[in-house]
Amino acid sequence: MKNFKNLLFAFIILCAFSITAQNNPFKVDVVGTGEPILLFPGFACTGDVWNETVIELSKNYECHVFTFAGFGDVPAIEKPWLPKIKEGVLTYISKNKLENPIVIGHSLGGALALWMATESSSYKKLIVVDALPSTGALMMPDFKSEYMVYDSPYNKQVLEMNNADFENMASQMAGSMSSDKLKQLQIKDWMIKADRETYVYGYTDLLKLDLREDLSKINIPVTILAATEPYGLEMAKSTYDTQYNALGEYTIEFANGSSHFIMYDQPKWFLENLKKALNN
Repeated sequence: MKNFKNLLFAFIILCAFSITAQNNPFKVDVVGTGEPILLFPGFACTGDVWNETVIELSKNYECHVFTFAGFGDVPAIEKPWLPKIKEGVLTYISKNKLENPIVIGHSLGGALALWMATESSSYKKLIVVDALPSTGALMMPDFKSEYMVYDSPYNKQVLEMNNADFENMASQMAGSMSSDKLKQLQIKDWMIKADRETYVYGYTDLLKLDLREDLSKINIPVTILAATEPYGLEMAKSTYDTQYNALGEYTIEFANGSSHFIMYDQPKWFLENLKKALNN
């Protein structure tokens, strides 16, 4: 059965087509036919994070799977990275006449999806996978967006870090993001292969983004699939309640015991709840 699934996915990829236009700050693989879905990966990841998901969704949907500039084999772009990604996605939607697409985003990709929805209601629904409207506020008690600047001691340190130290840091981070040892290696590999300036300055863009108040502007259905680790279910509930306080209505499901990469830690739960969100 596993070999059959692998062969099926290889066939789907062969039938897909890839778009890497010169003016696009990303690569897009289009797989399947039907209602359009945009799939945004998390920070430093490639669109391959959605491989198992696309096998299922492409049976009924046209999946537009993104890999952002500076990650995987996609060339880096000049900063500000995240605003350029957003504008590029909006242009891509317009040029390809994707009407009311569904948007699914993991981590950074979820934050990007929320950002887009605060500015337009031209999406059918959002499915946000373990993402917050303000990652910076989660990490810093007295967070203010203006505190996040490119020229900082931490950014300088990471930019100057030698490859061995950076790999060690990436390994520690990947170890906390999934309980699957093989997937931890994949996550680490994505981090190591990322363009270093994109990794540093792009993450600053993410930390700077604070959508908590702007969530009140969203008037389309939003489903959140949230992990509970490393701090447990009650802390996760408190964090999401606080961060999404301004969002008028949303559905949230917690993958109890899962780390950040829910699609890796609890693949069956993830696909069941993803399909449920799509069908509601």
